[in-house]
Amino acid sequence: MMNRAVLIGVCVLLTGCAGGSQDDLQAWMDEQAKTMRGAVRALPELKQVAVVAYAGVQGDDPFRAARMEPERRSSSGSGLRPDLDRRREPLESFPLESLQMVGVLMQGKNTHALVKAGAVLHQVKVGNYMGQNFGVITQVTENEIKLRELVEDAYGDWVERASTLILQERQEAGK
Repeated sequence: MMNRAVLIGVCVLLTGCAGGSQDDLQAWMDEQAKTMRGAVRALPELKQVAVVAYAGVQGDDPFRAARMEPERRSSSGSGLRPDLDRRREPLESFPLESLQMVGVLMQGKNTHALVKAGAVLHQVKVGNYMGQNFGVITQVTENEIKLRELVEDAYGDWVERASTLILQERQEAGK
């Protein structure tokens, strides 16, 4: 019974708010509309652009393959070339960055290095090849393996690059 009385009271209040006169609100809005004026700025004047005729057939094709390649130097080049006919060695299938020097074996004047490629250990000496850039081992010391790699430059010529593979425990100590 109490709930019914509250519900009737709320309905009466809502009806009173909705049914009231809105004439004073409308009069205020009309008064405000009289004083409002919109201000639109004038558009900027367009500049005239000179017309240029396109004669694409007469000019050089910018997408021609020869334009995309760098200019070659003399045809003689440096004369360096990798020996593509020799038998490839197992460590040439690995990038040099993935190989790890883990030890050195010395027997008299012969020095061999132990190189880890994946889970396999390889024994290398001066003259062996390793890495994917035709790297030949030039020196093996207690701490490192020195290589001479042949890489192709932007002009298609082969150039030498010196690389080093440092003993693994020394690399970790330096980090």
